[in-house]
Amino acid sequence: MSFNPLKLMQLKTAWQSFTMRHPKFPLFWKTVYRQGLVEGTVLEFKVTTPDGNVLTSNMKVSQADLDLLKQIQDSFS
Repeated sequence: MSFNPLKLMQLKTAWQSFTMRHPKFPLFWKTVYRQGLVEGTVLEFKVTTPDGNVLTSNMKVSQADLDLLKQIQDSFS
């Protein structure tokens, strides 16, 4: 896989736009991370569609997941 700096800059710009539209979301994740997102933590996701359909799932955080999040964080620092 090749590294494309232009794509990284586009992703950074898109993330900045996302955080402007949803300012509570990154603050929530910073709080989660600060309080200790560690291996074994269970994340639960709930999505409610406009027609009322509810979808839920969860995942247990692994060390590989934490490593990926660290790589992503380092890419935008």
